[in-house]
Amino acid sequence: MRTTTGALSLIVFMIACSGGIKTSSTTTKDAQLKNYKTYAWGKPGDAEEDSRKDDKVFAGLILELANAELKKRGFKLDTENPDAVFLFDTHVQERTDYTQNPYVSVRKEKLRGYGYYGAYSVPSPTGGQFIAHETVNGMLFIEMHDTKTQKLLWRGWAEEEITHKNDIEADIRTAVKHIFMRLPVKHK
Repeated sequence: MRTTTGALSLIVFMIACSGGIKTSSTTTKDAQLKNYKTYAWGKPGDAEEDSRKDDKVFAGLILELANAELKKRGFKLDTENPDAVFLFDTHVQERTDYTQNPYVSVRKEKLRGYGYYGAYSVPSPTGGQFIAHETVNGMLFIEMHDTKTQKLLWRGWAEEEITHKNDIEADIRTAVKHIFMRLPVKHK
């Protein structure tokens, strides 16, 4: 599937709801998340990441939604002296599966933002018609880091297949909400 920069900017932050958003999270061993009550937002450390125009289209919406979710969990925004720094990032993975008869499959994957491109194939018998099945997955990652040590404390993410039928804003709202439902701390 080919996408232009404009089309990519529309789907980079989109986490589709067509088949249900898949979310997951991980907490660093021995991380005492209850000790972190204030936060600020940081930028990804990779300067190349900062220059990706496709990540900026829905950044304001993601920050607004994430701030609301963190407030519900009792966190306070503190840009001067935060206990934790949150980061978010997005990626789009394009995948094409080819089938020939029921015996052969070939897959090409492109993961934008990570710079990865891979393909594999299985030798096919002669004859038959190849059929391409193209999919695009959108991914949203949110991380929590200790301000002083820079150590990763928690990471949550959502992913889903993207189609032209998606309501981008609604998908982002659902993804952010479900990611923060997995943050295992709530302050009073």
